[in-house]
Amino acid sequence: MSLGKRLTTIFKAKSNAALDKLEDPRQTLDLSYEQQLDNLTKVRRAVADVATARKRIELQAEQLKSHGDKLAEQAKEALAQNNEPLAREALSRREAIAAQLQDLDSQHASIVEQEDKLTETAQRLQTEVEAFRTKKETIKATYTAAEASAHVSEAVSGISTSMSDAGAALQRAQDKVSEMQARSGALDELLSSGALTDLTSSRDDIQAQLDAAGSSSSVDDQLAALKAQMAAPDGQLPSSTPSGEPA
Repeated sequence: MSLGKRLTTIFKAKSNAALDKLEDPRQTLDLSYEQQLDNLTKVRRAVADVATARKRIELQAEQLKSHGDKLAEQAKEALAQNNEPLAREALSRREAIAAQLQDLDSQHASIVEQEDKLTETAQRLQTEVEAFRTKKETIKATYTAAEASAHVSEAVSGISTSMSDAGAALQRAQDKVSEMQARSGALDELLSSGALTDLTSSRDDIQAQLDAAGSSSSVDDQLAALKAQMAAPDGQLPSSTPSGEPA
């Protein structure tokens, strides 16, 4: 196969694939049904036209028969008046009408046969169109259900993917919260130990250390007095002398 033919084949294949994606089978079925209805309408119109022609021949035949009957009565009346030539003329015209009626009868029989065939065709087409309509609606319903199911599957797949992404986002958020909580706890410990200055407090770190040293000296003095009391014979505490004054 030449390169040109191969390219043409590939192009046709891709074009058909693209058309298949664009084509909605429900619309195609509806279009086919409309075309069948149009054909059925044409057949029915043809049946109506043939029936009209048949009716026209029947009316014409009735008029000719009426005229023939009148000519027969005129022939009798002419004979009653001893006017044989006139009676002959009337009968001659009646004979010509009889020939016309015979021709009309032949045409009428042909038209009736044609009308019967067209009526049978219309009835058969009507049955086929009704059957096609039933199948069409069934296929459309099945296709719609399948399409809805496919959309649900796609939605479920999308939800699964988004839930996975959401789970990862939640985990990252939880990790950040834990990290921030850890940093906050570390800062509290540093502030409590004095390694960092708490700018919100009215006391500075130097004053805090001085206060801690004073509290430790007072505890040492109380401990020494308690030891002295336990060492005294009468259990009395020795008189304390104010700091800085002679005993």
